[in-house]
Amino acid sequence: TLKLPYVAIAMQQGDALQTAETYGRCTTTPQAFALSYQGAVIGQLLVATRAADEAFTAQEERLLQNIARQAGTAVHALQLTGDLQNARQQVVTSREEERRRLRRDLHDGLGPVLASQGLKLAAARQLIREKPEVAERLLDEVMRQGEATVTEVRRLVYALRPPTLDELGLVEAIREHVDTAGSGADLQIVVIAPDTLPEIPAAIEVAAFRIVQEALNNVIRHARAHRCSITIALDDALHIAIEDDGIGLTANARSGVGLHSMRERALEVGGDCVIENGARQGLAVRVTLPVAK
Repeated sequence: TLKLPYVAIAMQQGDALQTAETYGRCTTTPQAFALSYQGAVIGQLLVATRAADEAFTAQEERLLQNIARQAGTAVHALQLTGDLQNARQQVVTSREEERRRLRRDLHDGLGPVLASQGLKLAAARQLIREKPEVAERLLDEVMRQGEATVTEVRRLVYALRPPTLDELGLVEAIREHVDTAGSGADLQIVVIAPDTLPEIPAAIEVAAFRIVQEALNNVIRHARAHRCSITIALDDALHIAIEDDGIGLTANARSGVGLHSMRERALEVGGDCVIENGARQGLAVRVTLPVAK
C-alpha cells in the first residue's frame, strides 16, 4: 500500500482550483495528477509523500495516474450535482423575489388606492343629496383613480407574462416589440424567423421574450450599432441569436445586470445563454432553451 500522509481533490472553478476534499496533514509539497473527463481537465488529485526527500516510484506514479483517471468521472458527477443544486437554488430565489415584488406592488400600490376609492364612494353616497357638487367631485376622483388602477393592473400582468405572447405568439410578439423599441433609433433591426412556431411551454416563451427584450435594450442603449439581427429557429430546442455590429463587449459590461439577467433567465428554464464578441465586430447573444414539455 502507498500509506499516503496527505491526499486532496481540487476542483476547477473557472480559472482557479478550489480544494473540495482533504485527508491527512500535508507536510511536504504535494504532487498533482490531473483529473479529467472526456478529455477536459476538471481538477487535480494532490498527493504528498511521507518525507520531503522521498519521491514516488514509477510504479506508484502509474498507480496514482490510474486512480486519477477513475476519480475524474466521480468528480465530474460531483460537479454536476453541485451545479444542479445551485441552479435549483437560483430558481427558488428568483421565484421568491418575484413573489415578494408582486406582494409589495399589490400591498403598497393597489391596496391603498382601492381603500381610498372605497372611502370616497362611501362619502359620495352620503353627500349625493345634500351636497351633490361635492359628491360629483369625489366620483370624478374615483374614476381617475380607477383608470390609474387599471393601468397598474396591466403593468403587473405584463410583468408576469406579456399579453402579446397569448395574443400573437412568440415570433409576432418579438416583431411587435422590435417595432416599438426600435422606433426613433438609428438602427436597422431584422427578425429572421418562421412565421409561426409550434406550441412551446409558457415558461420558455416568457424566458425567450425577456431575453430578446433585454438584449435589444442593450443594443439600443450601449452598442452604438447600425444593424441588429434576431434569428429564431426551432428543432429539438429553441435557438435564438441576437447579433449586432456595434462596439462589442467591453470590460466594464461583462458583469452588468442585463447580461446576468439574460444568463439567469436561460438557466432557470434549463437552457443556456452565451454572450461573446462577434467573429468580426459587435456582440453575439446565443440562447438555447429546451422545448420538451
